[in-house]
Amino acid sequence: MVRANPGRFEIDCLTAHSNSQLLIQQAIEFLPGAVVIGNESKYEEVRSALSALPIKVWAGEDAISQMMEQESTQLVLTACMGYAGLKPTLAAIRAGKHIALANKETLVVAGELVTALAKEKGVNIYPVDSEHSAIFQCLAGEWSNPIEKIYLTASGGPFRGKDEAFLKTVTKAQALKHPNWEMGAKITIDSASLMNKGLEVIEARWLFNLKAEQIDVIVHPQSIVHSIVQFTDGSMKAQMGLPDMKLPIQYALAYPERVKNDFPRFDFLNYPNLSFEKADRKTFRNLDLAFEALNMGGNMACILNAANEIAVDAFLNDNIGFLEMSDLVEKCMQKISFIKKPEYDDYVATDTETRNFASSLI
Repeated sequence: MVRANPGRFEIDCLTAHSNSQLLIQQAIEFLPGAVVIGNESKYEEVRSALSALPIKVWAGEDAISQMMEQESTQLVLTACMGYAGLKPTLAAIRAGKHIALANKETLVVAGELVTALAKEKGVNIYPVDSEHSAIFQCLAGEWSNPIEKIYLTASGGPFRGKDEAFLKTVTKAQALKHPNWEMGAKITIDSASLMNKGLEVIEARWLFNLKAEQIDVIVHPQSIVHSIVQFTDGSMKAQMGLPDMKLPIQYALAYPERVKNDFPRFDFLNYPNLSFEKADRKTFRNLDLAFEALNMGGNMACILNAANEIAVDAFLNDNIGFLEMSDLVEKCMQKISFIKKPEYDDYVATDTETRNFASSLI
């Protein structure tokens, strides 16, 4: 997006966890004022490669959070994976920076805390997930009109229509073959198990101030309708387009303006049939577990997320089966201490406790 709009955006800081080579490559191209490599063992590599350039180089997870406080920064795009996104996102909000949020776990883990702090600091949170961006786009010009319901669409992943007997024997290679999107391993497995959609349900609750009964999930195999808003008069709006993350990223960065681009355009004649199905919450239990966590509130979604991160890692390392991921998450939700009104330190403690317990079950 920055490459295509050189006069519109300027990068203050780039961060990465371990991908030092891509960080170096992008830093040389875009010349940010600073870069941070989260993995401290890669610091010397990055520092040496950028030593001839006017770029400050820092390392460590704490440095990532500290860089969120730069005065010149107006918008922070949070795209860390998992729970790791919470701390730097909170740091950015405390510093009064608007957030373009691609890290759904920030709101899953601590949605009440994050949204309250954003309101206190006058910070806007612009959704980058394609489904939540779709809802956000459908609400443009409708801010005073109450939402009756939203429908988050799901492709159904590689195992749409499969039964429990089939899922017991699936391999990680099968689970990593998403039909429509190219994503990292963790989110691809989450999509196959429908946990990703469950996390999106919880994220939507906080982004749009909804109740659980106002959120539904429908399977849409073509991934063209990204989500739908139904208003109190029964009218519905849907945002449509090809499955490409560049558009929601652009919308968040340039909001409220729509920036001209040369992205491929959707052609109805290439998709003469768009179909919709009910989500199979009995077979894909993660979606039900997410709704359960949402209804319970407190730190339950934090437990759900931490347990799932351990479960997915175990599945990717061939330590548990596909269906056993849901079993692991459910056991953690039953055993970990429930806190109705958690503070930040409670979320941190819950995350640690859950990860330790989940690991002990594998």
